[in-house]
Amino acid sequence: MKPLITEKMPAVARINVTPIIDVALVLVIILLITAPMMSVSSMEIDLPEAKTRSIEDEVRVSVTVDSNGRIAVDEDDVARNAFIGVLRQRIDNAKSDNILVVIRADAGTSYEFVHDILGEARSAGAKRIAIATRQRGKVDL
Repeated sequence: MKPLITEKMPAVARINVTPIIDVALVLVIILLITAPMMSVSSMEIDLPEAKTRSIEDEVRVSVTVDSNGRIAVDEDDVARNAFIGVLRQRIDNAKSDNILVVIRADAGTSYEFVHDILGEARSAGAKRIAIATRQRGKVDL
């Protein structure tokens, strides 16, 4: 009969991972218990209530600017010197106080020109102004 272990056979060394898994699970449990406690402040405050507006009440006025300096207000081409008057008229004719002026500028348009359009929109009475962008990797439809 042959012996089970001989001196010529090398011993197989294995790492026992059970204690490592036990420690990792204990750390996860401790993290799950203590994480909610870290975000709570010790100071007691009375938070104000938020008032939200319905999106349906919002009136959008679109201002499109291309790289050649042409301006369009809601798809209507407008001369540069008439821009403030046309935008003021659109804002005054809106049936809502919740007016958002969205400026859609071509990527090739100079910053100075867009800055001037922003200032003119503000002087025309726009209280809320947004600059339209697209997410990286997304294609405009």
